[in-house]
Amino acid sequence: MISDQSRKTPFHPIMNQVQAEPPQALSQASAVHESHEDEPEVQQQQTTPLEKLEPSVPVAPLDEEEGDTCAICFEQWTNAGEHRLSALRCGHLFGYTCIDRWLKGQAGKCPQCNKKAKRSDIVVLEQERMRSSLEKEQMLRRQAELESAQSRLQLQVLTDECSKLRKQVQELKALVAQYNMNTSQQPGSSRPCLAGSLPSSQSQRKYHLEKVFLVSQAGNCRVMAYCDSLGCLVVSQPSPQSTFIPGCGVKMMSLSNLKSSQYIPIHSKQIRGLAFGTRADGLLLSAALDNTLKLTSLATNTVVQTYNAGRPVWSCCWCLDDTNYVYAGLVNGSIMIYDLRDTNSHVQELVPQKSRCPMVSLSYLPRMASASLPYGGLLAGTLEGACFWEQKAGNSYRPHHLTLEPGGCIDLQTEINTRHCLATYRPGKNNPCMRCVMMELTCSPLTEGSEDVVCSSNPVQTFSAGPTCKLLTKNAIFQSPEDDGSVFVCAGDEASNSALLWDAGSGSLLQKLPADLPVLDICPLELNQSHLLATLTEKMVNIYKWQ
Repeated sequence: MISDQSRKTPFHPIMNQVQAEPPQALSQASAVHESHEDEPEVQQQQTTPLEKLEPSVPVAPLDEEEGDTCAICFEQWTNAGEHRLSALRCGHLFGYTCIDRWLKGQAGKCPQCNKKAKRSDIVVLEQERMRSSLEKEQMLRRQAELESAQSRLQLQVLTDECSKLRKQVQELKALVAQYNMNTSQQPGSSRPCLAGSLPSSQSQRKYHLEKVFLVSQAGNCRVMAYCDSLGCLVVSQPSPQSTFIPGCGVKMMSLSNLKSSQYIPIHSKQIRGLAFGTRADGLLLSAALDNTLKLTSLATNTVVQTYNAGRPVWSCCWCLDDTNYVYAGLVNGSIMIYDLRDTNSHVQELVPQKSRCPMVSLSYLPRMASASLPYGGLLAGTLEGACFWEQKAGNSYRPHHLTLEPGGCIDLQTEINTRHCLATYRPGKNNPCMRCVMMELTCSPLTEGSEDVVCSSNPVQTFSAGPTCKLLTKNAIFQSPEDDGSVFVCAGDEASNSALLWDAGSGSLLQKLPADLPVLDICPLELNQSHLLATLTEKMVNIYKWQ
């Protein structure tokens, strides 16, 4: 029986396009009866049948198809005759005679959604054909969902296998490079070289400008990082709408289509470091002068974890042996170690042994089968020196102070496979030009028969640039795109507003890549078997392609 409360309820369309629930349809019919009091004839036509049926309204059995009944008379429609299945443009279904009479006297509106309709909009449908098509689509959808789940599982398995193979390839490359170095030092070799030297590149190809991105018209961009799993480059910049969203964040740039996308706000002060690990989820690690280290998901463009270091953070990096750990280099020279499974605070602090200068650079060297330095650890560079924190068992660290030139070191970068590092020095009294010194990282037993080792750095090659170096820039040392064992060094030259590219083996200058302003950061990257090089000024990013 229809209650008074249901008669007072306003009309709401609650049926989907192909199904109607009889009890709800009764409420709708009674609501329509109340909403048309200004139309006496129609009211009489609607009220009389309802009053006659009110004492004994039949309830549709549970096993009856809900989509087989007309929403106006609650009778099943047919495949032929006057009450055959029909639809309006809005998609709602009725018996032909019912909807035809309805549109004659109800101001031309659909009884389900109140959208405008007219008699010429009525379309007669073939029910069996429609049901067969619907069942076929449902079956195909279930099959597609099953295939999608299986594909996701296969993708995860292949991703894990790919990560293992990449690590093995890195170890094999290091062994090949070490073998080449040893054979070149044997008697009779045509290439007598210094210890730790590298083969020279014989390629005739060069980097060619591919794309220029304008990141920030106002400037103040500083660092960038590349996410290999997502194929995107992120660049730090101040907020483009500082009045509404103050602070700093990153702009994402897709290298697959060479287009820039949205800005993601992250920090309240300048960002000094960005880093991606080997994880496939695209988590961005960022360090800033607002005393925080943050993790941002590029999948959702939101900050998912914040650590307060208590002091300005100058640099950061991931642990490449265990992606649950990240590192933050502070303004006082300390290194904070964070476990992503502990969201409250740091789990360990590495205190500097000597000076407390800002930690300008952090790089992690993973464990690998290398004769020169098989151990994993953290290479930390300050304005006054460098230290290799060897990772021991039980997540303990042992410091090895590296011999660098006193003062003036503004950057320290690493090449993982060959175990080389690149230290950048400002001009000084003895050296009027900015210099990049490539060094080989080696280790030797502390005493005969001892398991403890002493790690050291041996200069191999020096690269000189212009006489100006006022900014704290970041340079790069990386494998040649030719994959021939040679190594490239690329550094910004403030005097000429360009990036200089050297062959690390011969020390020869290969290219001079011009820019509009001083180059602040350099990022080599690979996408779809294409080798690219990105250079950053405070306003723009230049993308070069090796070809």
